[in-house]
Amino acid sequence: MRGFLRPSLRPEANEAQKQFATFTRARRSKLAKAAQTNLLKADQWARGEFVAPELGSALERGIAGLKKK
Repeated sequence: MRGFLRPSLRPEANEAQKQFATFTRARRSKLAKAAQTNLLKADQWARGEFVAPELGSALERGIAGLKKK
């Protein structure tokens, strides 16, 4: 059995990550470009996978700017 010595870990996405995942591909790529990264890394962040903390905070700032006024 592979990995039986440690418990399984499930990535938990926060509200900003869930909201990012609902955007269209074009909107996600624009936010990723504004955060100075590529769409692949941004999608990994949205799934709750580990990425650099600076990237996560930049994407959260971009999402916060999109909220309705």
